[in-house]
Amino acid sequence: MGRKTDKPAVVDDQAPADDVSGDAVADYLRRHPDFFTDRLDLLSDMTAPDRWSDDGVVDMQRFLAERRLTEIDDLRNCAQEVIETSRTNMSVQTRTHAAVLALLSAADLEHLLRIINDDLPLLLDVDVVTLGFETPGGFEAPGSPESGPQAVPGKALGELLALSDVQKLRQGGVDGILGAEENVRLLRDIGDETEVGGTLFGAAAGLARSAALARLRPGREVPAGLVALGSRESAFRPGQGTELIGFLARVLESCLHRLVEPPA
Repeated sequence: MGRKTDKPAVVDDQAPADDVSGDAVADYLRRHPDFFTDRLDLLSDMTAPDRWSDDGVVDMQRFLAERRLTEIDDLRNCAQEVIETSRTNMSVQTRTHAAVLALLSAADLEHLLRIINDDLPLLLDVDVVTLGFETPGGFEAPGSPESGPQAVPGKALGELLALSDVQKLRQGGVDGILGAEENVRLLRDIGDETEVGGTLFGAAAGLARSAALARLRPGREVPAGLVALGSRESAFRPGQGTELIGFLARVLESCLHRLVEPPA
């Protein structure tokens, strides 16, 4: 019988990691010089030898190489964040467009309010959507001690304000909540904002943690108001873009004016 000779194992893609020797890895890399071209992240895990062994000597080349690898990792992370943000923005835009189409399909006021209360939360991926309007002078919410057969400017408006799903705000309440110069307000945590939670969300006040509020401008028969989107998650926070919620509010405002106000 011939004597066995030890030969370095040949690395292949199927070989178990425990059976691979250092010589085999070196042989594989020699045969695949472009191995790290598409695997730059592996280089950041490698330990390169110093050119000098003295403690007082700094290997500047190694320092610059490590810094370049760190920059590559940072750029990769930034690119990933941009991709994720773009996907999120596209999803929000698609949801907003679907909500706008639903609002435009409303044939009457009752249908519009049903879309707002039932459909918009699903379409916009929030937990509650409500409307709030400043009540005209002399109008009280039904069931209050002072309510009675009082004059309301416009039958449709009276029907709108009498609905339990519509929140009643004091005169100047919209400016008080949004600010006189603001059209949209985002709240990360409603917390002690009782005027927002208790007044705008009514029975759903305990459900909404964060909120997006947008002004509804008044018309001939429609008082100043706002639309409130509430989420049990931290979906809204200051600093987010407000263009889409503002666009949604303008469409909703137009639908309200069309359905509440009689033709001129």
